[in-house]
Formats: sequence, structure tokens, C-alpha cells
Amino acid sequence: MAKDFSTMEDSNRSGNPTIHEVSDPARRLLLRGAGVLATAPLLAPLFGCATTGGAPRIGFKAIPPGVGDTLVVPEGYVATTLAAWGEPAGIAGNMPAWKDDGSNTAAEQAVQMGMHHDGVEFFPLAGSSTRGLLAMNHEYTDDGLLHVGGFNNMNAEKVLKSQNAHGLAVIEVQMTGGRWQMVRPSRYARRFTMSTPFEVRGPAAGHAMMKTGADPTGSRVLGTLNNCASAQTPWGTYLSGEENFMFYFGGGDNISAHHRRWGMRKDGFYQWEKFDARFDATKEANEPNRFGWVVEVDPMDPTSTPIKRTALGRAAHEGAWIAVTKDGRAVVYSGEDARFEYIYKFITRDRIAPGGAKANRELLDHGTLYVARFDADGRGRWLPMAQGQGPLTAANGFADQGEVVIKARQASDALGATKMDRPEWLTIDPNSGWVYCTLTNNSNRGQPNMPGVDAANPRANNSMGSIIRWKEDGDFDGLGFAWNHLVHAGDPANARAEAKGNINGDIYACPDGIAFGPMGVLWIQTDAHATQMYKGEFERIGNNQMLACDPATGQTRRFLTGPTNCEVTGVTFTPDGRTMFVNIQHPGETPSDRSDPASPGRFSRWPDFKPNGRPRSATVVVRKLDGGIIGT
Repeated sequence: MAKDFSTMEDSNRSGNPTIHEVSDPARRLLLRGAGVLATAPLLAPLFGCATTGGAPRIGFKAIPPGVGDTLVVPEGYVATTLAAWGEPAGIAGNMPAWKDDGSNTAAEQAVQMGMHHDGVEFFPLAGSSTRGLLAMNHEYTDDGLLHVGGFNNMNAEKVLKSQNAHGLAVIEVQMTGGRWQMVRPSRYARRFTMSTPFEVRGPAAGHAMMKTGADPTGSRVLGTLNNCASAQTPWGTYLSGEENFMFYFGGGDNISAHHRRWGMRKDGFYQWEKFDARFDATKEANEPNRFGWVVEVDPMDPTSTPIKRTALGRAAHEGAWIAVTKDGRAVVYSGEDARFEYIYKFITRDRIAPGGAKANRELLDHGTLYVARFDADGRGRWLPMAQGQGPLTAANGFADQGEVVIKARQASDALGATKMDRPEWLTIDPNSGWVYCTLTNNSNRGQPNMPGVDAANPRANNSMGSIIRWKEDGDFDGLGFAWNHLVHAGDPANARAEAKGNINGDIYACPDGIAFGPMGVLWIQTDAHATQMYKGEFERIGNNQMLACDPATGQTRRFLTGPTNCEVTGVTFTPDGRTMFVNIQHPGETPSDRSDPASPGRFSRWPDFKPNGRPRSATVVVRKLDGGIIGT
């Protein structure tokens, strides 16, 4: 996640009991009185439960916390930028150049790299580690940088340009002479914007709540937006989560209880509803239901239609990640990046078929969706989100499975799932089978009229975040699991107990992106907001960063620090592990998330450093000078 929509998105007012409320009275008092320290017996051993069968070799010298408007990697490494916002994506016959003054048109932006790069995945061509495709998300826009004159005097052209700066990109890249470059033109190059048709599949396809005036069938949606984290599937496709979609809609004065539960407000953050009627929920009440899905793209087939996979449930999806059961079925894990929302998994009915994307076109349409409950004894349970079971009946507002997945938050409320501290990226240890999830922060935890602390979310005013992990009983399709915390982020020098954390190694806060890489190393990326960094409890932590972690010991070592006010997000590797791609999002982020168009470089001019230039999100390519495997 980038823009801190979570300060706006806090719509869970369900009466779910938190863990301390269903535990015995003695534990309830202990948890409330001692916060994180009270859970220590539950978390022992804090490190070492998810060993890799061979200690990861973290062989680089850690770098200090980041300061200043620069990107830093360890000794023996080199980092170069690639595919910055506004660069032509490589679509043949339509490659307009980037203009430093923001005067590129909406039509030009539609074929250029979008704004605010997030999740990214490398798809090798013919198994190569020197040539392949990068699929990536463009999460949101800073209209102060995007337009001449910024957000002032918004009009239809500016809205269209903003819509065209969202979405996804597929580009071709190749290493030539030791340097990675975009291949332009490329037959694979594509941009997915708010004008791109997406097919709707699964139980919500054709549902009454998905039908609009422009799409009376409820089976075809134009566009995807606020795309955040990413993953590859075993059958060679790209998964992306539509996260904070609701803030693009205006609801007027009479917002329904359904839309209110999803955080709709009277006015949209971007003013799209004033110039594009489908984002005015007073005119198209069902349009918001058509966003919040996991979308699937086949990057290898430039003629393919992307798909919204509704069986995985509607949520403020950070992303979706896949494990494979012993009998070959897919298990899809996902989190919802919003305060007091939920963690999900979906188990496919069918096995993964040989033959790639086309052979598995219907795989994610059939199966069972579950939501997680974390119990106070270090055990947990997956609760089935199946219409007709338990409280998910027509009498309670769930007439069919389509309504369950469209109203996944309400269904999770009814089931009593655990309200989490903003679950963001997930990753699966390929050696041990433990599943890791970043809980980036939640300053509302334990505040008046808000849910209190519990074993899974044990810190009041959780500004620093945690990483939780679990191991399924038996196989990935198990419905029970054991869980603990890998770490509570923070700085031991802080005065407040809940902000100290228990980090073993280099300090950090607000874990966000997370992924396993070569040699079993767990890579952790951070996203503290511009309103938090460089002061108070964050004073010693510095710029957002990426760290390498040994999951067997929990030890962290700082590997990369980004430029001023950026987020470090998205990481992917070539098959040989010798090239790492990392996205740097919103360098120069402002406290309001909108830059001053009269001074676009006030906080950052990265990566171009032109005197009057704009900061630009970009992909960073990291390699070892000796050509070795990253992290060793």
C-alpha cells in the first residue's frame, strides 16, 4: 500500500468479539494490562519455528538507515533505474516521449508507464535470466505531479489522464552489455487502464449487484484501479489486488449501509465522480461492487482478456499468493489492507492442469473461500464463507454465493473472524510451508470506541507493525493452523513499550512488502508514511527500506534504503537469482499525498534530479558487481 487510505478506511463496526473477549477473564485482564508483553508465552519460541532446512546465507554488509534523497545498496552492489513513470511502455507505433513539465496528454499517458509502481513480477522468456517480461501495478496518482496546474481546476481531460495513469503494465526487458533496458517496441507490451475491458468470472458474474446501465449483463467491467501487491501463479499468470477502490467513488448524502461498510464517503478523493458518471454512486449504485477483486492477467498472451476472479472474494485486496497442495490444488491467500479487516484463503475444487494459462482458465472460479480466526492459544481456524452455512443465509442478507463474495466484509463480520492490523503482503516459505503476512500498523487499535488488543494484534496504538505467520495442519488445505509472530517491528530506543518492538538486528517500522528469494532469504520492505517519518518514534529509522531476514533466527540486515519519502515495494528475481527488480513508489510523497505543482521537487527529485523536474516512481535493478546471487 502507498497512499495512507487507511486513515480514511476504518469501516469495520461489526460486533465480532476480539480474542481477549473470548478468552478467560484472567487472560483478558492480562492482555489489556500488559499489551505486547502479555503474549510472550504464546509466542515462544519467537524465532525458529519456520526453519528452512539450511540456514540462509546473508552475506552482505548491512547499510545504515537512509537519509537524504538517494537510493543506497550495500558494498559490492549496483542499482540502476528502469521504466520510470511516463516512459513509453513499448507499444508499437505509439511511443510518446515523457515531458518534464507534466504536459503529456491523457492519450499519451495511456501508452506510457503509469504512476506509482507497486507489485512487480518477472516472467522469463524461454527460461532466460537475461530477457523477460515485467508485469507491474500502478497503484494511484499524485495529481499535483500528474497535471499542469495539479489538482486545481479538475476537468474531464485531467480525470481521464489520472485514470490512464492507474492500472497495470506489461513490458519487455533485456540485459545487454551488462545493463538492463526496456525492449521497445515489443509485441508483449500492454497497458491496462480504466478503459480496458475485464471479464468477470466466478459467483458474482452476472449477479444483480454487478449490473449497471453500461453493462446490464454484469459480466464485463471497464478497468482496474488501486492495484497493489502482485504474485505469479504456477500456471504462468499474474495476480493483482484492487485495494482502496472505494475512495474513487462519491456517494452523496444518502449512502447505503452496504457501501458505508466499505468506506464510501460523500465525495471521492479524486473528484472522478464529477466528470465520469459511473463513479457517482447516486447514479450507478452497483459500480463500486465491480471493484475490489483479484485480477488475473496472462502476460505471455498480448491478445488475452484480463479477468476479475470473484470466487476469491471482494475486499480491499493487497494481493493474492498461491500455495499448492500435495494433490495439486491451488490455495490462494490474501489480506485486506484496512484497519480491523481480515485474512482469507481460497481452496480450488480442481487440480492445476498442465498446459499453462489456457488450461487453467476456470481453475479460480470453483472452490471454497475461508476467512481466518486467530485464537488466543496460538491456534487458528479457517471459517468457510459458504452461502447457507451458519449465519450466511438469505435471512441475514446473503441470498446466494454471489452476494457472499460481493459482501465479503459483512460475511466475515457475521462469522466472527479476527479483525487484523492491516494485513498486507503475504509470502509462503517454499522450504517449511509457513505462511507469512505483514501487519503494517494500526494506530486505532485499543483507542476509545475501537477494538482492543488481542493475541494476534497485541499492541495498542500499533504504529510500528508486525509480521505474523502460521503453519497449516497437514497440508495447505488444512482448516486448522498454528500461529505466532516472527517479529514486532519498532525501535528499542523508544520510550513507549508498544513502539519498542523485538527486532533482532537492524531496526525498521511498518513492514509491507514481503517475499522469499534465493537461498531462502525473506525480504521485508517498509512503508512508513510521510506524516510519520523522521520524527518521534520514527526518528532513528530513516527512509523506507528493504531488509534481508533469516526466518530461522529472525535476524534482519538492512539491504536497501530509498530516496526521501518513498515507499520501497515489490520485489522479484530472475531465475538465476542474479538480478533483483524493486519498485520505488512516490518519491517525495507529501503529508497530504498531493504535491504542489508550483514546486514539484520540494521533497525529492529522484531519479532524474533535474532542477525543475518531477520525482518519478521507477523500477530499480540491483545486481552484484561480481555477478553473484543477490544477498549472498
